[in-house]
Amino acid sequence: MIDIILETLIDALKMTPILFLAYLLMEFLELKAGEKLNKTVAKVGYAGPLIGSLIGAIPQCGFSGAVAGFFTARIVTLGTMIAVFLSTSDEMLPILLSSDVEGRVILKILLFKIVGAAFFGFIIDIALRLLKKNRAASSEHIHDFCEQEHCDCHENIFLSALKHTLKVLALIIIVSFLLNCIFEYFGNDFLSNIFGSTPVVSEIIAGIVGLIPNCSVSVLITNLFVEGVITEGAMLSGLMTNAGVGLLVLFRLNKNVKENVFITGLLFVCGVVLGVLGSMLWNVF
Repeated sequence: MIDIILETLIDALKMTPILFLAYLLMEFLELKAGEKLNKTVAKVGYAGPLIGSLIGAIPQCGFSGAVAGFFTARIVTLGTMIAVFLSTSDEMLPILLSSDVEGRVILKILLFKIVGAAFFGFIIDIALRLLKKNRAASSEHIHDFCEQEHCDCHENIFLSALKHTLKVLALIIIVSFLLNCIFEYFGNDFLSNIFGSTPVVSEIIAGIVGLIPNCSVSVLITNLFVEGVITEGAMLSGLMTNAGVGLLVLFRLNKNVKENVFITGLLFVCGVVLGVLGSMLWNVF
């Protein structure tokens, strides 16, 4: 039990600096940027999915939580957030490197995640623009976010950012602790049997498991792939849908439950499709 508590706290501490800096940036923008934010985000917005897919590939699950906050404040587009969620790798890269996996295989996985995440991110943003449902970012959205969180960003932005961070971390620690207990109790052997080996079905099941908002899921899925328990497609599907704590932070901050459910479903569909495509194309490259 002590090991589980320590693991939970360590994981939370790792993402604390990123979450704090993300909230600090939002509050600084509301206080200083004003209407200049509209023009800046508009310029970056079109390239957002590509930038998001590259950032998400960095092995740190805190980025997905940060971008969920940015999306709630409408600093980034839905396509950008989905791109970050899809490319988020968490502990995948360190595990692959430490397991003597071929460099060509590692590069193939990273490139597939980045390209696939950027592709779907662009598709989503283009579709929303055509439907005129991609809400533009503005300082007003950030102000609404701060009002929702009951903070006064104008007095002390550092204190306000700290309040935001602690609120989110409290939820992350509670949920992560419960999930870590489940993993410890059932063990990897039981969980590995859940995935199965039937084509498409294994990708769907892996995608569902990947939706569990915990960084430990990426460890489980990557280890199962390294040990040859699951296929390349199932591994990609599970890692694509596993956005670390991104979904957890999204449901905590964004009060639009229907929108959150839609985003979760969208992430699942994109992840499974990419997993199936990855399985089909794995030996082509």
